[in-house]
Amino acid sequence: MASFTEPEMKISAQEMAEARLPLRYRDYCAHMLVPLNKCRHRTMYLPWKCEEERHAYEKCQYDDFMRRAKMLAQINEAKEKN
Repeated sequence: MASFTEPEMKISAQEMAEARLPLRYRDYCAHMLVPLNKCRHRTMYLPWKCEEERHAYEKCQYDDFMRRAKMLAQINEAKEKN
């Protein structure tokens, strides 16, 4: 079976707890969600504000999804070979 490397967490569990991130958002993109949430609070969630932060966070989420989809495809290929 192929070996997979997990991406590095760029924010600690302590920092996520201090930012009061819900558990479901404590993933590999959490380091981008903290500044996005700060910007959202600062601008009262105006939809046209914080676009750069939101785009960067959504891109990170997409890249993580694609990484996991590729990993699943490789696992399924390995199972089919056996």
